[in-house]
Amino acid sequence: MKLGEMLVEGGKITPRDVDRALVAQAEMGGLFGQVLVKLGLVSEIDVAHALSELLEVQFLLAADYPEEPVAAPGVSFDFMMANSVVPLSIGKDSARFAATSPQDEFLCKALGMALDRPVTLCLGLENEILHALQKHEQEEDADEPEEEIQGAYSDDQEFIEHLKDLASEAPIIRLVNQIIHRALDLGASDIHIEPFDDGLHLRYRVDGVIHDAAEAPQASHAPAIASRIKLLANLNIAEQRLPQDGRIMTRVKGHELDLRVSTIPTVHGESIVMRVLDRQSIRLSLTDMGFSDDTLLRYRELLSRPHGVVLLTGPTGSGKTTTLYASLSSMDSETQKIITVEDPVEYQLRGVNQIQVKPQIGLNFALALRSILRQDPDIIMIGEMRDGETAQIGVQSALTGHLVLSTLHTNTAAAAITRLEDMGIERYLITSSVNGVLAQRLVRKLCERCREPIAASVEATSGHSLGRFKKSPGDPIYKAAGCDACKQTGYRGRTGIHELFVLDSAMYEAILDGADATTLHAAARRNGMLTLFEDGLRKVALGITSMEEVLRVTLDQQQEDDAIVAGDTVAIP
Repeated sequence: MKLGEMLVEGGKITPRDVDRALVAQAEMGGLFGQVLVKLGLVSEIDVAHALSELLEVQFLLAADYPEEPVAAPGVSFDFMMANSVVPLSIGKDSARFAATSPQDEFLCKALGMALDRPVTLCLGLENEILHALQKHEQEEDADEPEEEIQGAYSDDQEFIEHLKDLASEAPIIRLVNQIIHRALDLGASDIHIEPFDDGLHLRYRVDGVIHDAAEAPQASHAPAIASRIKLLANLNIAEQRLPQDGRIMTRVKGHELDLRVSTIPTVHGESIVMRVLDRQSIRLSLTDMGFSDDTLLRYRELLSRPHGVVLLTGPTGSGKTTTLYASLSSMDSETQKIITVEDPVEYQLRGVNQIQVKPQIGLNFALALRSILRQDPDIIMIGEMRDGETAQIGVQSALTGHLVLSTLHTNTAAAAITRLEDMGIERYLITSSVNGVLAQRLVRKLCERCREPIAASVEATSGHSLGRFKKSPGDPIYKAAGCDACKQTGYRGRTGIHELFVLDSAMYEAILDGADATTLHAAARRNGMLTLFEDGLRKVALGITSMEEVLRVTLDQQQEDDAIVAGDTVAIP
């Protein structure tokens, strides 16, 4: 039986995938299993299990490798790196190696001749063998003095060619691919590659929380890793003194990944962050944004109005842009003209005219907005109101019969009103144009496999009772525990909590009277608005998230709400 047939029988790939891989193999060469992995049709570990069974060789994971590097006299490091093979044990009468191609008879014979003893090859994963070989390289380099890489290159062009050579080396290509694959496996939203005085740090942001990677690359590989990423993102590979931004489009394990790359110079080298957008996992639907039923009903009513401004507020990474896209997706693009101005365009929407801002040629938000008003749009989406000119044009567009959606960076929904005033918008224009403001945060959802109920006595936290949000008094609330499914974090995925500030007649009067953000917030609560913290409590009562998570995300606002409640009686529905 062939490898492709075995994977088809196991349900890992389809016969059509086999045909595609065979065509690709004929064009670019390589082993069939490696081609399948490169095309993103199947994971490396699935191929390894099938290959192990087919070849009847032992399959080893990193945990099966010796902790300390095993010396193999007569076998050079370059040979092991070129053939992806690493020694596991060297005895008097035999030797064991892990290899990505244990069926390679030439490799087995070459190792046997070099060691003058029989050699057994086991199957290993390419990235794990690479990491094991890095330990060998560290030992070899331990006694060698460090050299200044750049000092050896007097000519700039020679230095650039050197960087390109570093980025094109097979081990570096595999290492960068491994970093990206790991991000997909973890469900990470960001990859952080940071040089410090104690070495190169690799971290992943998963569900809004940064975690250190178990195994970071060597500090000596930092220039090569940076060069590889910059090469993929079409950045200036030789520019290491200025920040740069770029984009990488790639396919990994059947997923279309869009990586937004940002590099900045630090005292220890270039720090790189890659924002990971997995197009396959994107669900641009308002019902998937975590809205409570009553909030979603009122928000949809704001979107259905023919004109006015609807603002989304929150810090970076709170899901504002995704909610904006979901809002646009809920609208009828066939009967309405929808135009967006964004920096950058993160998702491409069918039937929507999307404009990418390009400041380097003078195409900023204000210029784009002035132009698109002549395009007869019904709905305009502005990625962010960054300055007074953009805000002014947005308000004027709303007053002339357009529905305008945009974002602002404020902590609460009510604070967006005073932020607009700070940007030069008169209060009478705000009351005439703004329909409502939605504040949003993202909280981690409890893992349903391992969440643990908490005793009913722990229902009052920080002066707020969960009782009014529970369907029945006996319903438990939950805390995070940890299991293999959630990687011992206790949480899997995220959902939104929201605060919807709707401008009605009472809000108009308060705004025109010059009320500040705190006064507007208190007035909105008296009118029935639930704050971010209270919407979080609702999700705690439903068992969706934990009290600790809601407090982590909304602690500042919860303390502010307590101060307001202490000075004013607030009616909560």
